[in-house]
Amino acid sequence: MNHFNDMPPHSRVWIYQAGRELRDEEIAAALGKSAAFLADWTSHGSKMKAAVTVLHKRFVVVAVDEQAAAASGCGIDKSVRFMQELEKDLGVPLFDRMQVAYRNAQGEIEAVKMTAFEALAAEGRITADTPVFNNLVQTVQEMNTAWEVPAGNSWHARLIPAV
Repeated sequence: MNHFNDMPPHSRVWIYQAGRELRDEEIAAALGKSAAFLADWTSHGSKMKAAVTVLHKRFVVVAVDEQAAAASGCGIDKSVRFMQELEKDLGVPLFDRMQVAYRNAQGEIEAVKMTAFEALAAEGRITADTPVFNNLVQTVQEMNTAWEVPAGNSWHARLIPAV
C-alpha cells in the first residue's frame, strides 16, 4: 500500500470534506475500507498508484500518481462510487460542496453552509485573514501550499464584503 506522505508532488488529489469531525473509530474504518479499495483500484486495466488519508479528522483525501497510471473517467467513477459507499457507511456527508471549512478565532476547524459563512463575514466574524480550506486544489503540491490559506487569497474572498 502507498502512503500518502510518499506520493509525489504532481499527484492529483480529490478532497472530500466530512460534514462533521470524524471519530477515531470512523477514521480507522475509513482507512481500512480505503486500503481494500486501493488494492484493487484500476483505470482501463492499469493499477492505480494511489493513497488515501484523513486530515484534521475532517478531510478524506485521495491522491493518484497519474504518471504511473492516468485516472481516466472509468477510474474516477470507481473512486466516486467508493466514496459514496464510504459516505453511506459512515453516515456522514462527504459530497456537500456548499459547506465551507475554516478556522475560528480559537484555531479550531468549523464547517458551515456557504450562506452561514457569508453571514459570519457580514458580521465581521470572518475576515480576509481567516484561514479557510480550499478543497479545489488539484495536486499534492498545491495542497501543501494553497489548501489552508487566508480567505482573501482563495475563492472564498468573493463571500467576504469588501475583499
